[in-house]
Amino acid sequence: MRTLIRSAGGYIPDVTTESAVAHELSPSRAWWLRVPATLLSSRAVFFALREEDEDDVAARGEPLLLITLLAGMAAVLATPTAADILDNPEYDATLLAIWTFIAGGIYGAVGYFVIGFAVFFGVRFLGSLGGFRRARQIVGFALVPLAASLLVTLPLRLALYGGDTFRGGGADEGLGGDLLLGLQLGAAAWSLALLAIGVRVVHGWSWLRTLGSLVAAVALLAAIVGVFAML
Repeated sequence: MRTLIRSAGGYIPDVTTESAVAHELSPSRAWWLRVPATLLSSRAVFFALREEDEDDVAARGEPLLLITLLAGMAAVLATPTAADILDNPEYDATLLAIWTFIAGGIYGAVGYFVIGFAVFFGVRFLGSLGGFRRARQIVGFALVPLAASLLVTLPLRLALYGGDTFRGGGADEGLGGDLLLGLQLGAAAWSLALLAIGVRVVHGWSWLRTLGSLVAAVALLAAIVGVFAML
């Protein structure tokens, strides 16, 4: 931006002043930076989801893929199946890593689309005009705490318990294991809170309307689970 200097003939550009050019982040880099920012300034991140520019929307794809994968892996490692999976002689550390990656990817994808559809149903039920894609992306960024929990609890568990990890009757059963489970449950609760914040910020709703949409989403999920349980 150039400054202007007054002269006898009017205003002319100040050629001696260096131009100040604002450096703008690319959409891709901006969304990667918003991933950790979700833990500190979630409202700003969810507000950015209002942007409908196609380049900006497309730039969210890779961060969301990583978040859902890590969240799925965190979820699958918290299941009873994973608790003693290394007691099975057919599994070793390498196969466990492959199983975690594949099963975590499936868990993450199913959760992203199914919970995303439930949120889409809930906000539509309460009068939103937003699309399914935006509802999924709200869910995706709400999963950041759960995804981050994998990067904390897994190294901590391996450091504390080593070879007893993912084995039945090992040292990881007891107070230490309960504390790690508590961390995972806390991360899941944090993600649920972020989901509520995301719906409220993106749609500009009151808390009452936000919670009403989430109740509708939970009701749909319960109905889906009920249908599968009867099959």
